[in-house]
Amino acid sequence: MTQATNLIFILSDEHNKRVLGCAGHPMIKTPNLDRLAARGTRFTSAYTNCPICVPARAAFATGQYVHKIRYWDNAIAYDGKIPTWGHRLMAQGHHVASIGKLHYLDSDPKRNGFDEEILPMHIVNGVGDLLGLIREELPRRVGALKLGPEAGRGESEYTKYDRDIADETVKWLKNKAPSLKAKPWALYVGFVAPHFPLIAPPQFYDMYPEDAVPWPNMYDKAERPQHPFIDAMRKSQCFDEAFDPAMVRRAITAYFGLTSFMDDNVGKILRALEETGLMENTRVVYSTDHGDNLGTRGLWGKSTMYEESAGIPMIIAGPGVPAGNVCDTPVTLADGFQTYIHALGAKAHPDDAQLPGASLIDIAQGLVPNRTILSEYHAAGAMCGAFMIRHGKWKYVHYATVPPMLFDLEADPEERRDLGRDPAYAQVVAECEQVLRKVVDPDAAHRQAMADQKAMIAKFGGEQAIMGRGTFRYSPPPGSKATYYAESEKK
Repeated sequence: MTQATNLIFILSDEHNKRVLGCAGHPMIKTPNLDRLAARGTRFTSAYTNCPICVPARAAFATGQYVHKIRYWDNAIAYDGKIPTWGHRLMAQGHHVASIGKLHYLDSDPKRNGFDEEILPMHIVNGVGDLLGLIREELPRRVGALKLGPEAGRGESEYTKYDRDIADETVKWLKNKAPSLKAKPWALYVGFVAPHFPLIAPPQFYDMYPEDAVPWPNMYDKAERPQHPFIDAMRKSQCFDEAFDPAMVRRAITAYFGLTSFMDDNVGKILRALEETGLMENTRVVYSTDHGDNLGTRGLWGKSTMYEESAGIPMIIAGPGVPAGNVCDTPVTLADGFQTYIHALGAKAHPDDAQLPGASLIDIAQGLVPNRTILSEYHAAGAMCGAFMIRHGKWKYVHYATVPPMLFDLEADPEERRDLGRDPAYAQVVAECEQVLRKVVDPDAAHRQAMADQKAMIAKFGGEQAIMGRGTFRYSPPPGSKATYYAESEKK
């Protein structure tokens, strides 16, 4: 039987799976995550359940897919109505704490599944991004135009917030954890780096010469793939329109710097575990809520099913986890639910028998060899629902109203060749769609998302009222206010 231990799940924000030293990146410096992977298992085929913050975190909390829980976007957030792994653990006497970004409806620890929330970040004013609800005729999100011009070295309210999160986590491990001896405890830590604004502290920005960072793949306009869903996304999420070549260099450099900054904060937590003697009886998981396209194909931010966006890093280390191991079995954030239950030695609740996830400890040990995972997207910039599965070497992306995408990730790991509309692969597409429909009815999910979003639009006065209000670029940390951009216009 697997040893019961404490579990810390560290979740960063918008970390591109390729920008990681132990994943083979030739330039990035992530020594702390690399060491974590060396003493544990790194999953090469890890995915978010939705490539945008709020739904991804709701799936992680509940262990369920987005279409089941109906937290579709950054305005329809987790509200405590569905049990989380935290609720299950608290009911059995385990102490459950969170530090940092959660992105739920608002701060109500017991309702959210925690004994305590420290420095929590939730959706803005309990309302979130209403503009992302509008999807039939996509609004142009002009706040995105600031991404390139602002990129560079410096400090932001996010870098200060992450330092505070790291400091509070170290304090918790040194002061609170030693008193929790009755049963193993659960800790969740939510950093915001390397999420934009792409402004990195000088110490970390200067680790990467601007003229040496890699140029994004398929960035030149002649190379960018054309697909109705992606074309509409580019027009709505218009990040790249304001970029010039120098901004691209600064943006990549700042992203690398923020990634190393985040890794440094992870290192503070790992050192605290070692200094307190807790490491021997604590498992550690590192992941992120979704990736970042990082200029590839002329796309920035998240919201697509490409590996840069839907793919995520995932590492687990600690007792019972094979060391120096690389696991190719597909995993998702929804596996976090079963991992917490398993790690702490808690009893499974009967209502959770049908959850799609599995324990990352079991998966790392090779006990869950064959599985279908799902990522889906129904939020800002999406003209229709998008659904992705892995089926062996195939990555299949089904769109509710436009043609699918298909990639052979063995032959084409950078997804340069979309086979979805190639007649020679029609049989593979049909087979993959059949597998997808065993997990979700994409048409029904698309209709339900649109209906729920229309109801929310009506609740807030209709599309014109929301358009006039505009939206913010990112959720501010505690104590800060969001800046709204209301110049949005339909294109």
